[in-house]
Amino acid sequence: MRLESVEGAMPYRAGERRRKLAAAVLGRDPRPAPRSPEETEPFDVVSGDLLDVSPHLIILETADGEQRRLVIAPWATAWRGGTVAPGDLPAGARVVVRALRGGTVAERIWADITRITGVIREVGGRRDLTVELDCGPHRRERSIVVPYRSSGRIRVRHPKLEPGYLFDAIGLLDQGTSFAHLPATSQPPYRAAAVPPPQATYGGSDTGISGTAVWADLTDLAEEGITEGLAYPMLEREDTGCDDAGVSCAGLPYLALGSLLRVRNVCDGRADALPIVACGCLAGRFCDRCLECGTSPRGRIVELTACSYVALGGDLTKGCFNARVGLG
Repeated sequence: MRLESVEGAMPYRAGERRRKLAAAVLGRDPRPAPRSPEETEPFDVVSGDLLDVSPHLIILETADGEQRRLVIAPWATAWRGGTVAPGDLPAGARVVVRALRGGTVAERIWADITRITGVIREVGGRRDLTVELDCGPHRRERSIVVPYRSSGRIRVRHPKLEPGYLFDAIGLLDQGTSFAHLPATSQPPYRAAAVPPPQATYGGSDTGISGTAVWADLTDLAEEGITEGLAYPMLEREDTGCDDAGVSCAGLPYLALGSLLRVRNVCDGRADALPIVACGCLAGRFCDRCLECGTSPRGRIVELTACSYVALGGDLTKGCFNARVGLG
């Protein structure tokens, strides 16, 4: 009974258990494959609530209650709705830190950053816009504000702020309200229910498949202490309880929760094997491209947690990098 309740609360744990059992039966090593010569180690990432900060030191409390003290590098930068000095960040902010030297030196800090991805349900307001979003059956609905000063930038990339169309922006979570500041992508021209079919089917080659990797504000997982992993579009609906799963224009193969995927940032070669911890049904509805260090094929292939995205060299304010994935 205890095992069932744990798997019901965190279904990816059941997938992880299946993966390990399958490896045992087939005589395979359940550990991730070693990195190839062209792949490099991920960055160290520390996340948590900001307890105190000075121009030279930042102190965080992580999700498991551990207190971490990091020296702030002289060249370090910080973002909280815009570029700020690290020493000006407010206590209590939720921060993600890219760190060096074994996680002891902070060089890049993002505070209270959020990503707002969903299907538009309703839009109201004249100057400051209020947008109601459906963020998928496994994530709560969100009400977000597009401040007037950001609305021109958002509308250029999202010309159809109308019900049924997709929305994707990066912004600030301030006192419980999400403010959209930066468009994370150009809005797809089709409605969310009219995703183009894949042009080619994944062939299962050893070299993997290329596309766009993005990050998501997976608050529900963070509340369970899960900061690493990814959401994936092509999951069995019965396995995930997500009726919107199984949609993608990228021609991805079906996989199970708990499966390991090796994700490589083709821009800088950083790679890691990460578990599938959630359904990425919204990611599968975006048939867009990433323009970082070249142009990716169409389609979002993985949706990483903020920490995993930063570890692989991603900048949370940019929102995507070109990726190649294969079985871990």
